[in-house]
Amino acid sequence: MDKAPLLLIVNVGSTSTKVALFKGTAPVVQDTITYSADELSGYAGLPDQLPRRRHDLNQFVEKNDIRLTDIDLFVSRGGLGKPGPAGSYAVDEAMCEDLLSGKYGRHPSALGPAMMLDLAGKYGKRAIIIDPPSTDEFDPVARISGMPEIERRSAFHALNQKAAARRMARSVGRAYEELRLVVAHLGGGITIGAHRNGCVVDCTHGLTEGPLTPERAGGLPTQDLIDLALSGVMDRKQLQTRLVGRGGLAAYLGTADAKEVEAMILQGDEKAGLIYRAMAYQIAKDIGAMHVALKGPADGIVLTGGLARSEMLTGWIRDWAEGLAPVFVYPGEDEMTAMAEGGMRVLSGEEPVRRYNKG
Repeated sequence: MDKAPLLLIVNVGSTSTKVALFKGTAPVVQDTITYSADELSGYAGLPDQLPRRRHDLNQFVEKNDIRLTDIDLFVSRGGLGKPGPAGSYAVDEAMCEDLLSGKYGRHPSALGPAMMLDLAGKYGKRAIIIDPPSTDEFDPVARISGMPEIERRSAFHALNQKAAARRMARSVGRAYEELRLVVAHLGGGITIGAHRNGCVVDCTHGLTEGPLTPERAGGLPTQDLIDLALSGVMDRKQLQTRLVGRGGLAAYLGTADAKEVEAMILQGDEKAGLIYRAMAYQIAKDIGAMHVALKGPADGIVLTGGLARSEMLTGWIRDWAEGLAPVFVYPGEDEMTAMAEGGMRVLSGEEPVRRYNKG
């Protein structure tokens, strides 16, 4: 390629639409359009938000004098579609139908591919998604739960985990596909995956397993959970909120803000210290479990996500886990850059574009 390609990238979240123009892997201009809960409450369903989100995307394009005829590739964050291998997928009508119907789960990220498909069709270009959250590369043995009625499912921060793993691979001068890594995404939700030669062969589920998180309970003793569910103390919705939304640090300490928790610890709050250290311990314990899934020595342990900025938390994780493998810390999550990097792999021919197999 004689010049760096232009990529238009969109990342639709619950209360925001992030949009960016990239030249290669370098951002040219980007913006985050935010919405209040009241603004979005007037929409009956996710598809009803499409006109508003499309309008805001077009406003970004016009405001920044972006000529859509010059765009080489349209890229969106993926949604909850049919489970399949990681990689790049062409956005098509079948994918958008599955995402917007909520067949495999409902999340506002379903809107992005539909927005990009419209533009790609209008300008005769391609639209893709990269490493969607429905990525599933589990070993067959990893799917077994202990009850035939319940199968373990893959649901994790695939985009950021894969991006951090590739970053670590570049830092040591090797290909991601050559390495055995344990990658922990640390944020409001926490997922910990076993990356064996480029595939995530096992991973904690982002909503139902793993360590306690700032706002999620993580895995719990099953009999005690059954007793609580049947006790009448909470109804179904209240219990679900206790598990995901107001669990973890929020339930124990009244806040899901790790900075507030660390301030409490520095002021001598022993309970805050115990709970925060317990979160680090549980993260390290799951890192150890995923180390086993690698079937051999690990080349590294990668910590990423917003909580990886905490020297206190990552220091405690190191105390328990660094005997397994070297620890690499890449704070934050830059999904827009991760999508740009994926788009460049596609444009350079390094990565093929898969077709979505409708469920």
